[in-house]
Amino acid sequence: MVFIFLLNIIPIEAQCSMCRAVLQSEEGQSAAKGINNGILYLMVLPYILIGGVGYFLYKARKSNKK
Repeated sequence: MVFIFLLNIIPIEAQCSMCRAVLQSEEGQSAAKGINNGILYLMVLPYILIGGVGYFLYKARKSNKK
């Protein structure tokens, strides 16, 4: 349920102010979009990994109680 909510969030711009100032002067804005997507990818991956580890720990503890 939370994952579906996260997919429907308004597009986020995660660039720092220095990167934004340099990349806004570009014509096509393709480099800015690529850098923004890379930043978001690097930001989300640790949360997914920690969530997966937490899920497996939860399942392991639940199965040990039975």
